[in-house]
Amino acid sequence: MSSNIPETGRTTRVTIRLVILQILVVSLLLTLGGRLWFLQIRNGKQYEQKAANNHIQQVVTPAVRGAILDDRGVPLADNQTRLVVSASRTDLLKQADDGTAVLTRLAGVLGMKPQDVMDKVRLCDAKTPKPCWNGSPYQPIPITDTATTEQALTIMERREDFPGITAEPTAVRRYASPSKANAAQVLGYLGPVTDDEVSASEKTDTPLLRSDQIGRSGLESAYDKQLRGTAGVTRYEVDNLGRVIGKAGDTPAQPGSNLVTSIDARVQAVTEKELNDAMVAARKTYDTVTHENYKADSGAAVVMDNRTGRIIAMASLPTYDPNEWVGGISAKSYAQLIDKKSDYPLLNRATQGQSAPGSTFKVISTSAAINAGYDPDGNYLCSSSMRIGDRDFKNFENEDFGNITLGRALEVSCDTVFYGVAYKEWLKDGGTNPKHPKDWFFKTAHQFGLGTKTGVDLPGEVTGRVPDRQWAAEYNDEMHDYWCRMAAQHKNDKKKSLAVENSIEKCADHNIIRAGDSVNYAIGQGDTLVTPVQMARIYAALANGGTLYQPTIGKAVISADGKTVTPIQPKVAGKLPDTKATLKYIDNALAGVVTEGTADWKFGGWPQDKIPLHAKTGTAEVYGKQTTSWFDTYTKDYTIVMTISQGGTGSGASGEAVRRIYEAMYGITKDSATIDPKKGIMPQPLTTLPKISDDGVVSQASFTLPATDQLYVPAGGPQSADGPAEAVAALAPGRPDKLLLGRRYWS
Repeated sequence: MSSNIPETGRTTRVTIRLVILQILVVSLLLTLGGRLWFLQIRNGKQYEQKAANNHIQQVVTPAVRGAILDDRGVPLADNQTRLVVSASRTDLLKQADDGTAVLTRLAGVLGMKPQDVMDKVRLCDAKTPKPCWNGSPYQPIPITDTATTEQALTIMERREDFPGITAEPTAVRRYASPSKANAAQVLGYLGPVTDDEVSASEKTDTPLLRSDQIGRSGLESAYDKQLRGTAGVTRYEVDNLGRVIGKAGDTPAQPGSNLVTSIDARVQAVTEKELNDAMVAARKTYDTVTHENYKADSGAAVVMDNRTGRIIAMASLPTYDPNEWVGGISAKSYAQLIDKKSDYPLLNRATQGQSAPGSTFKVISTSAAINAGYDPDGNYLCSSSMRIGDRDFKNFENEDFGNITLGRALEVSCDTVFYGVAYKEWLKDGGTNPKHPKDWFFKTAHQFGLGTKTGVDLPGEVTGRVPDRQWAAEYNDEMHDYWCRMAAQHKNDKKKSLAVENSIEKCADHNIIRAGDSVNYAIGQGDTLVTPVQMARIYAALANGGTLYQPTIGKAVISADGKTVTPIQPKVAGKLPDTKATLKYIDNALAGVVTEGTADWKFGGWPQDKIPLHAKTGTAEVYGKQTTSWFDTYTKDYTIVMTISQGGTGSGASGEAVRRIYEAMYGITKDSATIDPKKGIMPQPLTTLPKISDDGVVSQASFTLPATDQLYVPAGGPQSADGPAEAVAALAPGRPDKLLLGRRYWS
């Protein structure tokens, strides 16, 4: 059938299609032209630079990391020159077999397995297991940092057999353990950066490179920015095959600054030894409750300068060797460190270990009672037990001292006196139906700095816990269903455990704070948790007149050339809520603990008239475990706190150890017959800083601290530097291949 469409109509439609097609073509050409203008003219320089960068590759020279020094300038963490054997991946790939034969020969010289050497030079990605290289492929890749001189000479003398392989001296981190001071949890360790960390640092003033090692814990982490320095970068031009065709620029490495700490290596070593000896002795002591020896599975000790809050020693057990991390920790060693059987030695129990404080908490309860209006010299019944509701709350070992004062209650650590005061306050606050409770005991604990971080300059600090009404409400809501299930499950048991009885009570009576909670809280039991550094700060404040300092370990940052000194000033964090009269009253009572209280049996013959010592013992009960030992003490200069998990009584487990630390610091003979400050490790807090000369050598303490610390210079001034000397080896800034020898003197 023939079409009825007129010829003119068909022609019109063809014309319209052609016009539309022309419009589309012109639009596409305009779009393409606009894009070309944008790329070549508008952003031409930017893309030209990026294109040029495709032909530039970087080789990084690591910066010499700054040293961590003790208060006299003795290195706690520094660098040592080691012979490092490295491989150039670029040179290896130029060989016919991609360097397999060279790496196999190298393994033979180094005494390594060929596959282990080959694994070292492969590049890291999401699918490649470690070991692998996370840095630039143009960077020399370290194979080992423990090469012997003979191995290095073999490689360098037979260069034709080892193309692309170098052996040269390089600075490697070292944890020196001066005086056998370990300080692992304080110092921390280094680890390689991750890609996420590199990306996150790009817009900061200290961007990371993929080859960087950064602090992963301790002071290495807290002061990483100051210690790390700036890596040097050499830029090479390469062709499209990756071959180097020229040098495009060179930025030299800048060494990191040195961190001077308030840690004294000698005091640190003594503290670690005495803590360890105390734990060993506890494991030989029979526990009459559990009918086996104490486990003494972990412990911590803190030595603090009362007038600044600076930490002179901080020990945590169990511990580890931080040198295990140097050059990369093995999978076997890492597994051992995180194994439950090892009891987690990476944990710093001085800042991260939490437990009930036991009777050491009673200084807070005494403050709360006095501020609530109780007469400190009134008569308070110290009976063998106190009945509240249907339960007897017993005094320790059922002791009965009759009517005594609050001060005497501190001396003999009478639980029932504090039970009585706390119970009266619970009733005044409304008991099970509180209206407007004053909560003196909870409020005072917060005023003493509990329940929050102290701000110590170490990562990972925990807050502890004050089980006040807010916490109790949240916890009770969370646990109520569990308590009711346990109550139903054991309701017909003839003999119910304390946990079951507690569950039955909490399920039946969902009050936030019960009478039993209040009285247990007053003696440092129940749900209260503290850390050793928190308690050290509290007792230091009692010693210095009521000032709570933010504890610090860093004392000053000194540039590598020694010309720039940046002191780290002590910071006041708060004040105790007590009058001078109250502080004096508590001070006298704590002195009585040593002379005629719960610690007198460990301090017979102590020169109390010459070096007044104040103390409080604590024996904290822990459900399902043996008791935790606490011993908190201070003199006019120092506070020492020691705690041992599953270690027994306060003075029984820790009293002798703490005494030995004081004796070493002050120069007291073991029989306390004489005191010779010249034989003491630190009879007075050190108030000067060591000097680092422009050639990188640490010399005697010579920088005087700012006026805030000058107030506490001993009357005779800083001691002269006429004591023993030891040889010093220090790395020259920016020259890891050169060793500088000097001498250090101290008094």
